[in-house]
Formats: sequence, structure tokens, C-alpha cells
Amino acid sequence: MSPAIEHLTLSDGYRAAVRWWRPPKPRGAVLYFHGIQSHGGWYEQSGAALAERGYTVLMPDRRGSGLNQSQRGHVDSVDRAVADAADALDVLLAETGRPICGAGHPTSEPSHDTGHPTGERSGGIGQAAHVVGVSWGGKLAVCLAAQRPQQVASLSLVAPGLFPRVDLTTAQKFRVGVALINDRERTFPIPLNDPAYFTENPERVRFVENDKLLLTHVTAPFLLVTRRMDRIVRRFGETTFRNPVHMLLAGRERIIDNERTRAWLRALPSPDRRITDYPDGCHTLEFDVDPKPFLLDLSCWIDRLQ
Repeated sequence: MSPAIEHLTLSDGYRAAVRWWRPPKPRGAVLYFHGIQSHGGWYEQSGAALAERGYTVLMPDRRGSGLNQSQRGHVDSVDRAVADAADALDVLLAETGRPICGAGHPTSEPSHDTGHPTGERSGGIGQAAHVVGVSWGGKLAVCLAAQRPQQVASLSLVAPGLFPRVDLTTAQKFRVGVALINDRERTFPIPLNDPAYFTENPERVRFVENDKLLLTHVTAPFLLVTRRMDRIVRRFGETTFRNPVHMLLAGRERIIDNERTRAWLRALPSPDRRITDYPDGCHTLEFDVDPKPFLLDLSCWIDRLQ
């Protein structure tokens, strides 16, 4: 199933490109967040796999990323980043169930005729969605669950960027600090300039090398937002979130610290926690030569919760 590309008007007026998968008889809803450099186009296999199992899937391109050319590489604050995620959640729940507090401000607008007018509801699924976050998107998913625990039915964290191994140099961090004071629009390179960080699959390496939508630079405020999100991640166990959490980790990981990530999950008070390992997998599990085990594990675990 191919996605419909539409635009979602966020609560501050920003128009963000999103991908929708709308099965004819949905039985659940999934909100899917991409990583720092990537965009929804990287994860269309998993979006389609979830839709084929009956889930309505909303996969937004983060503001300033992917198809969104305005404010490239910029997010001004943690509040804004989480508000964008909450706006997407509200739109998804309004389409698949009943609107919740805050809904009605963001709207989804077709980029072309998809047969689903703005505001149409499929009805009856409920007031919570499963949330998937890949890499940096895992950090965003956790922050959303901290703010909206009752509306996040579960978290699926795919190689989540909660504890990165790759970071800016000390000199770069100093320049970021200066830019926060006197040049907030200045951009800095994301320290992931080798496709091999993501995959060892030659076909997908070429895909990343030729990706015109790849985000390579972000602003100083974006980097500060990331640091402040880290604080929320560290204190996530103190929130009221108790719903299931599934972590999917790559054995050939080069971007995140798997052991610290495992320890974080084990310390959570959620009674239903699972770790699925892929010893031969690379960071972007969807790009592995055979992604079927990952796609099946991702969707079957959510199936179990329905």
C-alpha cells in the first residue's frame, strides 16, 4: 500500500508534509516519527507493513526536514517540538476515533485528491495511538509519551537515539553556544556524514548518498532542543506513563549506545517491556538486506496489544 502525501497545518500555522496509510477497515492507529537526518520516505516499508495489518498510519516529516523546506533544520524549543508531535497525534486520533483535548487546531489537508476530505473520521478505534520512533524520533516519542501518557497506547523504539555514541566535538559545542547568543540561525553539520552509520546494504548506501531530502545541517537552537529532550528522557521513569514499551536494537550499531539504552528500559516502571535484538542488523533496520524479521516483529508486537 502506497502512502498519500498530504499537509498537516500545525498549531502555530506551519504546514508540514505527512504520509498517511489508510486501510479500508482500520483496527488501530500508529503515529510514526523519523530520525534526525531522515524523513518519512525512509520508512515507507514499515508504514505499509503496519497498514496491511489494519493500522491507520500517520508519518509526519518533522518541520524543516524531508519534504518541508521552510525553516530547514530548525526547531526553536522543546515545547514546539513536542507540540508538533502532539498536533499530529490529535489529527490521527480525530481521524480514527474521537478528538481529544487540544484537537481542532491542527488540520490535515490533502496535497491531491485522496478521497479523504479534511476532518473525515473512520470512527470507533479509541483515544490512544501506538507510537513508533526511530533513532532521534525515539527521543521525540518518549517526550510525547511523557506529556500525553493516556493517549500513547504503546511505544515502539527502533534503535532510539536516547544515548548517542556520536556527538559534536568540544570546539563545535563551543561554537554552538556562541551561536545561541548572537547567531541563532547559524547551522552546524550533523555528525553522521557516512551512510555506513545507517546501513551496510550497498543498495541502501546508494539511496542515502543520493537522497536529495537528507538533512545535513541543523541550527544551534535545534541542538539545544535535543539536549533538553535528553533531560526528559532521563527522567521518563518518573512520569505516569505505564503502557507497554518495545525496544528494537541493531547488533552492528554505530550511532547509539545499546547498553545504556537497555539499562534505561529495564529501569522503567512499565510492567510490559520487551527488547528485540538483531545481531546482524545495522542502525536503520529497515535498510537491512532482509528487513522482514524487523517488519514482522514491529507489527506483531502491536497486534498483541490490540
